[in-house]
Amino acid sequence: MNDTPGWASPGSAHSDGQNAGVPRPAEPSDGTGAASKWSSNQPPPSQWSAPSGPGQYGPPPPPPGPGWGGNRPHSGWGRPPAAKPGVIPLRPLGVGEILDGAVSTLRAHWRTVLGITVTVSVVAQTASILAERYLVPEPVKIDAKPGSAEALRQSVESLQNSVIGLVPAMLIALIATLFTTALLTVVISRSVLGRPVTLAEAWREARPRLLQLLGLTLLMPAIATVVGFAGALPGILLGGAAGVTLAALGSIAALVVIAWLLVRFALASPALMLERQGVIASLRRSGKLVQGSWWRIFGILVLTLVLTLLVTMIIAIPFTVIGFVADGSGIADLLAGRTPEFGWAFLIITGIGGVIASAITYPISAGVTVLLYIDQRIRREALDIELARAAGLPGYGAETPGSGPGN
Repeated sequence: MNDTPGWASPGSAHSDGQNAGVPRPAEPSDGTGAASKWSSNQPPPSQWSAPSGPGQYGPPPPPPGPGWGGNRPHSGWGRPPAAKPGVIPLRPLGVGEILDGAVSTLRAHWRTVLGITVTVSVVAQTASILAERYLVPEPVKIDAKPGSAEALRQSVESLQNSVIGLVPAMLIALIATLFTTALLTVVISRSVLGRPVTLAEAWREARPRLLQLLGLTLLMPAIATVVGFAGALPGILLGGAAGVTLAALGSIAALVVIAWLLVRFALASPALMLERQGVIASLRRSGKLVQGSWWRIFGILVLTLVLTLLVTMIIAIPFTVIGFVADGSGIADLLAGRTPEFGWAFLIITGIGGVIASAITYPISAGVTVLLYIDQRIRREALDIELARAAGLPGYGAETPGSGPGN
């Protein structure tokens, strides 16, 4: 497998159509060598090849044929223009092209994409509001000057309430991510081929994979929890000041391992959805695709996370301010130094902001993940040839044995 992008063209276009004023190369001689140093054995005018000697511009060109290697069409000297049947060109992608492809999918299929994200976001935000209103315990009333025993009790009770409030939010976010990932993966994979897809078609194609995707979605936080606990456990067992230091160092090491695992398995979801693989097989598949490109994928994922957080903050802050103004009790509690108790007005207004932010950021995050998966397969497995055939582009030969995307 080759991780290096790019290729050299085997030939250039016919040059007989040049204007008279444009200088032309010297013609080959009649074989005596007097008029030129060119060999008399020249290729046809339409099959000029790129230099291929040591220190020249590219690898040795393949023999003339219907396309590069019998598969890729060629046009022009150097790198040929890549086919672009959909939102991305069919070649190794840059960071900007991956982000642009995610945004282009949102623009090209906005009815389907917004239908998915808005529906899921509305359901998720409604469930979050109801859970926060009825399931989350009321904030602990903290005394101004509690004793040591009372302060410990209040701290423990506050931590319990925070955990109880966090569990419904995590479950709701997990389910929302499950549905958006499944449906948007189908939409983005179709948009790469330039094919439209409706919400009903995306649901019909994604539905058989939901159970396995749920298993994968649950497995990742479980792995992170086990790694984090294993990192802090030696310090907890040791106890004392040395134990606290050891637990802190172990937790930092565990965070590094968790980050490495999350990036290594970042492409498991599209592998599961698009290759019809199982949970464990999709994790192995992701590890194989990420190998050798960990830092590049890490940088793109971090950049995407920063961009989505910025978009979320830009949208959420105005709605939060409006919610505070509409719900005066929350501001009064903050000014008095108490934990604010928000009413329906604040929850509904901030929920609307959350729906808008999610409708924009969900497609970008899912789009980057799927396009990263496609980009890695193009770089390693020449998936661009298979995509061009699937899109029905002219100039691509029939598939030959052993030329599939998995080889």
